[in-house]
Amino acid sequence: MLNDNTLTHDGLDATQTSGTVLILACGALANEILALIRMNGWDHMSLTCLPAILHNAPEKIPNAVRDAVEKHRDNFDHVFLAYADCGTGGQLTALCEELGIEMIRGPHCYSFFEGNDAFSARAEDEIDVFYLTDFLARGFESFVIKPLGLDRHPQLRDMYFGHYRKLMYLAQTDNPELDKMAEAAAERLGLSYERRFAGYGDLETALRDLG
Repeated sequence: MLNDNTLTHDGLDATQTSGTVLILACGALANEILALIRMNGWDHMSLTCLPAILHNAPEKIPNAVRDAVEKHRDNFDHVFLAYADCGTGGQLTALCEELGIEMIRGPHCYSFFEGNDAFSARAEDEIDVFYLTDFLARGFESFVIKPLGLDRHPQLRDMYFGHYRKLMYLAQTDNPELDKMAEAAAERLGLSYERRFAGYGDLETALRDLG
């Protein structure tokens, strides 16, 4: 059984604490940010999440972020965007500059969880690696299998994943159940499996730097 603190709701305003700093985050990061807030006693931070499924249509993320910032910013002293570029082609960076807010450095969560510098150093050797995080291990069916139609058309698997050789589980936590889920995901995709503990990486650093 997963930890009772696992967040399952994925919409705007899914999670809220009281504080003067708003963390506006991708729903895929909600559990990790809540864990960091609890572990570090950052009771000056509040968390609001946009749906993680927006990653399947990254062109929609900037407008969703803009709407959320406009809705919430008057209630906080500071807004921080817990997204990397996430396939927006630099649009989130430009939006943050326009709105005068900060965001996490990096191309995607796989990179900043491992640490952007470390991930970049491995990138050439892992060009044929498919990554999972804790969130994606837990939500593999909902966020990988069903959106790609593999539940209905499993014969499409090799078309989507034939150029990968390995599934790499970049674990945020030591959770045997998630390990099993990630390994089962690799088997389902016909890929070899490796687990690498990443922890919270640059996400923790970025939040700590907010003061």
